[in-house]
Amino acid sequence: MNITLNGAARQTAAATLADLLTEQGFGQKVATARNGDFVPVPLRATTPVTEGDRIEVVAPMQGG
Repeated sequence: MNITLNGAARQTAAATLADLLTEQGFGQKVATARNGDFVPVPLRATTPVTEGDRIEVVAPMQGG
């Protein structure tokens, strides 16, 4: 299916947000949103990824 991940068009076979993070090589220490709504860590495994979804993944940065 076709989705938008961090502003870029992508194809994925992932069924859930957790699957997508694994498929795309993201670690667990990230913040996620699906179609503009924050998705907390405990809900990622049950949050479906569907055609046309806009997924944002943000990793914390260190430094000053």
